[in-house]
Amino acid sequence: MKTLILGGVRSGKSRHAEELAREAALPITLIATGTADDEEMNARIAAHRARRPANWAVIEEPLQLSRALVQAARPESTVIVDCLTLWLTNLLCHADPALLEIETDSLLTALPDLPGHQILVGNEVGFGIMPVNDLARRFVDVAGALHWRLGALCDRVELVVAGLPMTLKAAGAGAGAKGALGALR
Repeated sequence: MKTLILGGVRSGKSRHAEELAREAALPITLIATGTADDEEMNARIAAHRARRPANWAVIEEPLQLSRALVQAARPESTVIVDCLTLWLTNLLCHADPALLEIETDSLLTALPDLPGHQILVGNEVGFGIMPVNDLARRFVDVAGALHWRLGALCDRVELVVAGLPMTLKAAGAGAGAKGALGALR
Protein backbone atom coordinates (compact mmCIF):
# COMPACT_ATOMS: atom_id res chain seq x y z
CA MET A 1 0.00 0.00 0.00
CA LYS A 2 1.36 3.38 -1.03
CA THR A 3 -0.11 6.46 0.68
CA LEU A 4 0.52 10.12 -0.15
CA ILE A 5 -0.34 12.62 2.59
CA LEU A 6 -0.35 16.30 1.69
CA GLY A 7 -1.07 19.34 3.83
CA GLY A 8 0.11 22.80 4.73
CA VAL A 9 2.75 23.72 7.27
CA ARG A 10 1.63 22.63 10.77
CA SER A 11 -1.50 20.99 9.34
CA GLY A 12 -0.93 17.72 11.20
CA LYS A 13 0.23 15.73 8.18
CA SER A 14 3.28 14.20 9.91
CA ARG A 15 1.24 13.21 12.96
CA HIS A 16 -1.36 11.65 10.69
CA ALA A 17 1.33 9.67 8.85
CA GLU A 18 2.66 8.45 12.20
CA GLU A 19 -0.85 7.39 13.29
CA LEU A 20 -1.39 5.45 10.06
CA ALA A 21 1.96 3.72 10.50
CA ARG A 22 1.11 2.72 14.09
CA GLU A 23 -2.30 1.39 12.99
CA ALA A 24 -0.59 -0.99 10.56
CA ALA A 25 1.11 -2.61 13.59
CA LEU A 26 4.22 -3.45 11.58
CA PRO A 27 7.88 -2.48 12.08
CA ILE A 28 8.34 1.19 11.13
CA THR A 29 11.23 2.98 9.45
CA LEU A 30 11.24 6.75 9.09
CA ILE A 31 13.23 8.36 6.29
CA ALA A 32 13.91 11.94 7.36
CA THR A 33 14.90 14.31 4.54
CA GLY A 34 15.30 17.56 6.49
CA THR A 35 18.63 19.09 7.40
CA ALA A 36 19.23 21.29 10.43
CA ASP A 37 20.64 24.38 8.76
CA ASP A 38 19.27 26.96 11.21
CA GLU A 39 17.83 27.29 14.74
CA GLU A 40 14.18 27.09 13.65
CA MET A 41 14.77 23.91 11.65
CA ASN A 42 16.73 22.47 14.57
CA ALA A 43 13.65 23.03 16.76
CA ARG A 44 11.33 21.36 14.23
CA ILE A 45 13.59 18.32 13.96
CA ALA A 46 13.90 18.10 17.76
CA ALA A 47 10.10 18.17 18.14
CA HIS A 48 9.70 15.34 15.62
CA ARG A 49 12.41 13.29 17.35
CA ALA A 50 10.85 13.84 20.78
CA ARG A 51 7.48 12.38 19.80
CA ARG A 52 8.91 9.51 17.72
CA PRO A 53 8.97 6.09 19.44
CA ALA A 54 12.45 4.83 20.24
CA ASN A 55 11.84 1.51 18.47
CA TRP A 56 11.43 3.12 15.03
CA ALA A 57 14.39 2.77 12.69
CA VAL A 58 15.51 6.12 11.27
CA ILE A 59 17.36 6.85 8.05
CA GLU A 60 18.44 10.44 7.49
CA GLU A 61 18.72 10.95 3.74
CA PRO A 62 18.43 14.45 2.26
CA LEU A 63 19.10 13.55 -1.41
CA GLN A 64 19.01 9.88 -2.44
CA LEU A 65 15.45 9.08 -1.40
CA SER A 66 14.83 6.16 -3.75
CA ARG A 67 18.01 4.44 -2.55
CA ALA A 68 16.88 4.84 1.07
CA LEU A 69 13.38 3.56 0.24
CA VAL A 70 14.72 0.48 -1.52
CA GLN A 71 16.98 -0.15 1.47
CA ALA A 72 14.14 0.21 4.01
CA ALA A 73 11.13 -1.33 2.22
CA ARG A 74 10.36 -4.87 3.29
CA PRO A 75 7.25 -7.02 3.19
CA GLU A 76 5.31 -6.63 6.43
CA SER A 77 6.87 -3.24 7.21
CA THR A 78 5.96 0.44 6.98
CA VAL A 79 8.22 3.24 5.76
CA ILE A 80 7.36 6.89 6.34
CA VAL A 81 9.07 9.55 4.20
CA ASP A 82 8.95 12.94 5.91
CA CYS A 83 9.07 15.02 3.88
CA LEU A 84 9.02 15.19 0.10
CA THR A 85 9.11 18.97 -0.11
CA LEU A 86 12.21 19.26 2.08
CA TRP A 87 13.79 16.64 -0.17
CA LEU A 88 12.86 18.69 -3.26
CA THR A 89 14.33 21.81 -1.64
CA ASN A 90 17.58 19.94 -0.99
CA LEU A 91 17.70 18.88 -4.65
CA LEU A 92 16.80 22.34 -6.01
CA CYS A 93 19.57 23.92 -3.93
CA HIS A 94 22.18 21.29 -4.79
CA ALA A 95 25.23 22.32 -6.84
CA ASP A 96 24.35 19.78 -9.56
CA PRO A 97 21.07 20.87 -11.20
CA ALA A 98 20.73 17.50 -12.98
CA LEU A 99 20.32 15.73 -9.65
CA LEU A 100 16.69 16.90 -9.32
CA GLU A 101 15.51 15.06 -12.43
CA ILE A 102 17.70 12.03 -11.74
CA GLU A 103 16.42 11.58 -8.20
CA THR A 104 12.73 12.30 -8.90
CA ASP A 105 12.76 9.87 -11.84
CA SER A 106 14.45 7.29 -9.63
CA LEU A 107 11.76 7.69 -6.95
CA LEU A 108 8.91 7.43 -9.45
CA THR A 109 10.50 4.33 -11.02
CA ALA A 110 11.25 2.53 -7.75
CA LEU A 111 8.05 3.25 -5.82
CA PRO A 112 5.57 0.98 -7.65
CA ASP A 113 7.65 -2.17 -7.06
CA LEU A 114 8.52 -1.61 -3.39
CA PRO A 115 7.22 -4.24 -0.96
CA GLY A 116 5.36 -3.36 2.22
CA HIS A 117 3.72 -0.05 3.03
CA GLN A 118 5.07 3.40 2.17
CA ILE A 119 3.63 6.64 3.54
CA LEU A 120 4.93 9.76 1.76
CA VAL A 121 4.42 13.17 3.39
CA GLY A 122 4.61 16.47 1.51
CA ASN A 123 3.50 20.08 1.74
CA GLU A 124 0.65 21.07 -0.56
CA VAL A 125 1.95 24.37 -1.91
CA GLY A 126 -0.61 25.01 -4.64
CA PHE A 127 -3.08 26.95 -2.48
CA GLY A 128 -0.89 30.01 -1.96
CA ILE A 129 -0.09 33.05 -4.04
CA MET A 130 2.28 32.96 -7.01
CA PRO A 131 5.80 33.37 -5.56
CA VAL A 132 7.79 36.46 -6.52
CA ASN A 133 11.14 34.85 -7.36
CA ASP A 134 12.23 32.22 -9.84
CA LEU A 135 13.50 29.66 -7.29
CA ALA A 136 10.21 29.77 -5.37
CA ARG A 137 8.16 29.47 -8.59
CA ARG A 138 10.31 26.54 -9.72
CA PHE A 139 9.83 24.88 -6.33
CA VAL A 140 6.03 25.22 -6.55
CA ASP A 141 6.06 23.83 -10.10
CA VAL A 142 8.33 20.90 -9.21
CA ALA A 143 6.40 20.04 -6.03
CA GLY A 144 3.05 20.22 -7.82
CA ALA A 145 4.27 17.98 -10.64
CA LEU A 146 5.76 15.44 -8.22
CA HIS A 147 2.60 15.31 -6.12
CA TRP A 148 0.46 14.89 -9.24
CA ARG A 149 2.59 11.96 -10.44
CA LEU A 150 2.73 10.38 -6.97
CA GLY A 151 -1.02 10.79 -6.59
CA ALA A 152 -1.48 8.68 -9.70
CA LEU A 153 0.93 5.99 -8.40
CA CYS A 154 -0.33 5.81 -4.82
CA ASP A 155 -3.21 3.65 -3.65
CA ARG A 156 -4.39 6.31 -1.21
CA VAL A 157 -4.06 10.10 -1.17
CA GLU A 158 -5.09 12.26 1.77
CA LEU A 159 -5.10 16.00 2.42
CA VAL A 160 -4.73 17.12 6.04
CA VAL A 161 -6.21 20.47 7.05
CA ALA A 162 -6.43 21.65 10.69
CA GLY A 163 -5.40 18.16 11.81
CA LEU A 164 -8.27 16.56 9.91
CA PRO A 165 -7.47 14.09 7.13
CA MET A 166 -9.64 14.14 4.03
CA THR A 167 -9.41 11.19 1.67
CA LEU A 168 -8.91 12.32 -1.92
CA LYS A 169 -8.25 8.83 -3.31
CA ALA A 170 -8.96 5.53 -1.62
CA ALA A 171 -7.46 2.18 -2.53
CA GLY A 172 -9.43 0.64 -5.38
CA ALA A 173 -11.43 3.84 -6.01
CA GLY A 174 -10.25 4.47 -9.57
CA ALA A 175 -7.23 5.95 -11.24
CA GLY A 176 -6.18 9.56 -11.19
CA ALA A 177 -8.19 12.56 -12.35
CA LYS A 178 -10.29 10.49 -14.77
CA GLY A 179 -11.55 8.35 -11.86
CA ALA A 180 -12.27 11.42 -9.73
CA LEU A 181 -14.09 13.17 -12.57
CA GLY A 182 -16.23 10.11 -13.24
CA ALA A 183 -17.25 10.05 -9.56
CA LEU A 184 -18.55 13.63 -9.85
CA ARG A 185 -20.93 12.88 -12.72
